Amino acid sequence: MSDLFDPPPPTKHTILSLGAGVQSTAMALMAAKGFIKPMPDFAIFADTQAEPQFVYDHLEWLIKELPYPVEVVTAGSLTEKSLQERKRIKDGVYYMPKEIPLFGILPSGKITGALGRQCTNDFKIQPILKYTKKKFNIKRGEKDPMVTEWIGISWDEVQRMKFSRVPWTVKRYPLIEKRLRRTQCAEWLTDNGYEIPIRSACYYCPFHDNEDWRHLKKEHPEEFQKAVDFDKEIREKFSKYDKMKMPVFLHKSCKPLDEVDFDSDEDKGQMTFDFQSECEGMCGI
Repeated sequence: MSDLFDPPPPTKHTILSLGAGVQSTAMALMAAKGFIKPMPDFAIFADTQAEPQFVYDHLEWLIKELPYPVEVVTAGSLTEKSLQERKRIKDGVYYMPKEIPLFGILPSGKITGALGRQCTNDFKIQPILKYTKKKFNIKRGEKDPMVTEWIGISWDEVQRMKFSRVPWTVKRYPLIEKRLRRTQCAEWLTDNGYEIPIRSACYYCPFHDNEDWRHLKKEHPEEFQKAVDFDKEIREKFSKYDKMKMPVFLHKSCKPLDEVDFDSDEDKGQMTFDFQSECEGMCGI
């Protein structure tokens, strides 16, 4: 088996997975300037329909800036799917899907870690694979590498590297090849006259650290209020439909979001559970 650090085999097509954050923005612009080669066939952004407005604004600017196309794909609304109770066919019992990595309080009172998630797979990975397969007419059962997908993980997040899930794509990590950290990507953007984008993620993502929450609350209060409302609604849904009736929360402190002091020592625990835990390398970049 090959090593993750081995150069990927040559393929006919190259795509760039665009998260619209610091690393993937830097990678996209580096490709535009020839600092990373070859030029991608296109960049692709998977829209959960729950990104903050500043992410969409930055994406709109980036689309105009790049000399190659940016495709936007979506699997629909992550928000709606996360809040929609489901009914099991075998017994008719309703339950709540665990789409996003919520935190919960067990009957013992112990705070449990993220309860599992499908959001990255269902709303990032699969829409990109589906679009790419159709775009390049990849045949069913294809086992030869046909597409190289660039992922914007930086050197300080090397543990997030993974092999491709399907045999017809191979992943490449250009920023890791160049040993570039996130701070160095930001410096490159500044040195080349670009603004540094805010880290991209859904406005209610539990992988936010306290700095992200503070920024959202202070600079984008409408987005923060939407997150507060979502936090309350999903807790109500889980208390009604989840078999464990477990209280769930967006913040690791297991407090309602509008009650969290993002500057307190007690609530800084969220800092230990950030996008390093999002191991697919699709969010926060």
